Amino acid sequence: MLRLQTPVEFAPARTTISYEDHIMLLGSCFADNVAQKFQAAGFDVCANPFGTLYNPVTLANAIARLDSGIPFSSRECVEMGAGAGLVCSFSHHTLMAMPTEEEFLANANQALADASTFWQSATKVIVTLGTSFCYRHVETGEIVANCLKRPAAEFTRERLDASTTAALLARMVKAHPEKEFIFTVSPIRHMSDGAHQNTLSKSSLLLAVDSLREVSDYFPAYEIMMDELRDYRFYAEDMAHPSGQAISYIWERFCDFCMSQDTQKMMHEREKEFRRSQHRPLFPKSTL
Repeated sequence: MLRLQTPVEFAPARTTISYEDHIMLLGSCFADNVAQKFQAAGFDVCANPFGTLYNPVTLANAIARLDSGIPFSSRECVEMGAGAGLVCSFSHHTLMAMPTEEEFLANANQALADASTFWQSATKVIVTLGTSFCYRHVETGEIVANCLKRPAAEFTRERLDASTTAALLARMVKAHPEKEFIFTVSPIRHMSDGAHQNTLSKSSLLLAVDSLREVSDYFPAYEIMMDELRDYRFYAEDMAHPSGQAISYIWERFCDFCMSQDTQKMMHEREKEFRRSQHRPLFPKSTL
């Protein structure tokens, strides 16, 4: 038979996911995509309580905040630039921004409280790394989750090397022996960095997670997108994000990677129930 793909082969995960698990997902927007699949299948999940996060430092900081549960304060509030008229923090994605400081803190701290409680009982942690590039706030020296549309002069840009990222991730895993970690590298290409820089960035992340193969699992989402789905019909209109079809395909491979056949069978039944619950008839029966 003519082969039209180059399959990415991988061994099953040592970490298996079931309906008994409490699953925390953190990272790039691919983590949000996977979280939606989990939720539709009825799993107990919490995803990106700080909004979408991209670089390893802010992911490590997010987990430290979940550990401590320390509420955000007014000194962490930042007025967004470009006339946005919104308030956020350097620990959050801009989707968490609010019109006033009071609204932002109320929303951010409620999300933190809920997520911190969930985190304490989380059994599985799925971390999706997006990029090695990060921005450091000149005034504070802090690596930020998002520049919040502030002037470029307020930040310096740097790329984390593989050893720095590996050390961050290793500390993350070691500090939480009661949780099992699955790492993946986002299949989304950051083409604003340029093709070569994007490749260097992803390579650094891949080297870092490879160094943790004895203490965590790695799911090759990036490799599946680059090799098995090596065709622009599997990309969204921006030619950088995976299409809905690609996300569904990678999700299926992920399920095979870390779920038993019994769990997958149960999942398919719950997905059917979810779709039925979302169904609305075109012509509702008249109440007359």
